[in-house]
Amino acid sequence: MYKSKRYRKNQEMVPKEKSYTIPEAVGAVKKLANAKFDESVDIAFRLGVDPKYSDQMVRGNVVLPHGTGKTKKVVVLTKNSDKEAEAKKAQADYVGADDLIEKIKGGWFDFDVLVVTPEIMRDLSKLGKVLGPKGLMPSPKAGTVTNDIGQAVDEIKKGKVEFKVDKTGNVHIAIGKASFEEQKLQDNIEVAIKAVVSARPAAAKGQYIKTCSLSSTMGPGLRLDLKDAVSV
Repeated sequence: MYKSKRYRKNQEMVPKEKSYTIPEAVGAVKKLANAKFDESVDIAFRLGVDPKYSDQMVRGNVVLPHGTGKTKKVVVLTKNSDKEAEAKKAQADYVGADDLIEKIKGGWFDFDVLVVTPEIMRDLSKLGKVLGPKGLMPSPKAGTVTNDIGQAVDEIKKGKVEFKVDKTGNVHIAIGKASFEEQKLQDNIEVAIKAVVSARPAAAKGQYIKTCSLSSTMGPGLRLDLKDAVSV
């Protein structure tokens, strides 16, 4: 894998085998985020679970207190006029029903999150093969199939993010931008860690969080001290 000169230089600034407290990692990540754009900051977990077993699946969502630094475009599908009004009041970007479903069928995906009321799912199920691979299929567990439309849209706009373990047992969560104040990044990190810890499946045995690291888009990963991180 090719690594740029800047990446290699940044990597040299990270002591091998060093574990960072959350404040130390945040300070270091901000210094290492020296690209010409405002880099995203992510937290990554390597979990002691085997995702091929359904009872070891880790999935959840979390509302970050300071958002992610990115405003998400939200589409609401509902046939209920009251829910439609709720969605518009909560500042959903697009609100509709059959008209928007037809638009999606035609290849329109200019949005980040799809929120629907339960009665829409029958019509939307036909688009599972299209929406699923893009991570856009609504689900009750993610809070995107609900009658509480106003609350769902409001939380997403404020910084609600969904997380799900991948096939290799890793979870990645975007927790802000490098331009965020250090305290805001720390707050978001602590909330994200608590959400992943709370999502531990009962079937998971042994050490649940094996490693946890923080990085910016173009920067190296900084390993967090688990005793410090998991005790937040």
